[in-house]
Amino acid sequence: MVEWFVWVQIAVAVVAGLGAVIVGFARVKPNDYTLGATLLVELLLIVQLVMAIVAPLLGNVATGSSLEFWIYLVSAILIPPAAVMWGLIERNRWSTVILGVACLSIAVMVYRMSQIWFVQLA
Repeated sequence: MVEWFVWVQIAVAVVAGLGAVIVGFARVKPNDYTLGATLLVELLLIVQLVMAIVAPLLGNVATGSSLEFWIYLVSAILIPPAAVMWGLIERNRWSTVILGVACLSIAVMVYRMSQIWFVQLA
């Protein structure tokens, strides 16, 4: 993992999540902005996946459990597509809130992944 990229991911996920929750409570249905922000969070997770594959080959290995890290990463990658599908199928304000909660969950998961990679000792 690259530390600055982790903080970019967290910042984007928090902004996207708070924005979707706020507009969801304002009775806005899922739109291009909320769905697009969630897809941006997914794109950053895919980039993180590539980095997590390449980093150990370059000597940047996780200090914690690799299995735990990979479970978090794979689980995080599955959340945004599920939330986007929900938002496309059920078009109401609660779907927008779900998009926001999914993005906020990703922020927490990425922070935990960084703890496993950088801080936790196996």
